[in-house]
Amino acid sequence: MRRRTLLIAALLCTAALAAPQAASAQGKKMIVAVPGIPPIFASVIAYVAEKEGLFKKFGVDVEVRPFDTGTAAARAVLAGDIDVAMSPTPLIINQISNSGANLVSIYGFPNPDWILASTDAAKTSCKDVVGQSVGVDAVGAARSLALRTMLTGCPGVKIEDVQQVALSSNTAPAMIAGQLKFGVLHLDDVAVIEAQGKKVQTLLAMKNTNPTSHYLLTVARGDRLKENRDGFVKVVAGLIAAARFMQDPKNADRVADDAAPIGHDKAISKAALKQFNDLGFWAVDNDGLERKKLEAVTALQQKVGGITAGKEPVSYERLVDQSIWRDANAMVK
Repeated sequence: MRRRTLLIAALLCTAALAAPQAASAQGKKMIVAVPGIPPIFASVIAYVAEKEGLFKKFGVDVEVRPFDTGTAAARAVLAGDIDVAMSPTPLIINQISNSGANLVSIYGFPNPDWILASTDAAKTSCKDVVGQSVGVDAVGAARSLALRTMLTGCPGVKIEDVQQVALSSNTAPAMIAGQLKFGVLHLDDVAVIEAQGKKVQTLLAMKNTNPTSHYLLTVARGDRLKENRDGFVKVVAGLIAAARFMQDPKNADRVADDAAPIGHDKAISKAALKQFNDLGFWAVDNDGLERKKLEAVTALQQKVGGITAGKEPVSYERLVDQSIWRDANAMVK
């Protein structure tokens, strides 16, 4: 009896000690990084999930934190400083292929809205950018990678033929101020520039030059994903619910309010929301990780030198974990 009593007491003590640790692990705040300062419009999905209580609805405490670029966010994930990053698809493919970066994609943004644009009415050809300054976020970051990709659709023009100017997410303000005539823009950037009375000329559009392109991957570090899989499933559930909330026109005013960190007027955010939804920008009924697109981006990065010669391009199976979205989608349903 004495031994049994001591054993039960020991088990109760162990359980008491373990319970706070389990509660602490379950209640750990997760940090989701969005690209751009101010954040780009793609980030609205995360702000909607945060401000509409959709992350909390599925039992996860999330802080949405802007980073200068998706490239910087991916580095922070690798360093263990944050949990999730929305980063350029070509960048993630290159990082894994070239250095074996321990990143796994769990949700995707399949349809880029990038354009190469000019505010000079006399500069309407893609060949006009030769020798010119072009606004990007940072060399090697999302806009820079988009520029390199779009220029493959302009015969005879290469990325080395232009001068890239690093502006984080401030290319549109620089073009409004007349500091630049050329820039890589999002759809909402166009609305911002034209609201200031400047006409935007589209020289190249990603959807035309590279129809199998892919925009962003939501990534986590492989070991973190295994340690806290349930937390990452809940984060993706919040994003899925936000994407569906944003699809409903009745929610447009609330979404525009939630998008305040982007820095746009409410009218511009509402107009941009419709454009992005029409483009199918945020994956709603699937994980946004289409094999055909991701393998096409990998092949293109190998062709243009993003993947170092002699390195093995990352396989689709290594690049993504589709089970996270499947479990998250089941939670949302």
